[in-house]
Amino acid sequence: MIIETLSMGKLEVHEDQIYHFPKGIPGFDDEVNFALIAMPAAPFWVLQSVKEQGLSFLLGDPFVFYPTYEFELPDDEAEELAIESEVLVRCILTLKEDVEASTINLLAPIVMNPTSRTGKQIVLHRAPYHTKHSLLQEQSAIDGKDGG
Repeated sequence: MIIETLSMGKLEVHEDQIYHFPKGIPGFDDEVNFALIAMPAAPFWVLQSVKEQGLSFLLGDPFVFYPTYEFELPDDEAEELAIESEVLVRCILTLKEDVEASTINLLAPIVMNPTSRTGKQIVLHRAPYHTKHSLLQEQSAIDGKDGG
């Protein structure tokens, strides 16, 4: 399948790269099919709408940037995504011109089932995370440390 993107032009994506988000992504409820495109030699991916060339998200592997990142996936969410063993967790990145100001959203990870190729952005309740953690250093607040 050929899809069009604003940042990468026309791309050929394979069926195993297409993930279905039954409820869309918050704020983009009508967009339900996205291609997960790996960026070579980097812990980054692009989640590109199959239909809307102007809609894409830069994703990062949260465990690369925050090795202690963890959360419990609620049973109803795991059931909705039919997750039994395999799960793929990515977080939305916001890159800034000043790289040190770039952030990662650890509060609302994108959780995907690579077997059924379904996904959902899940907002973590009662978690010590927020939407704008520094991309360059693990925040001491997550570990409950003073940092001083």
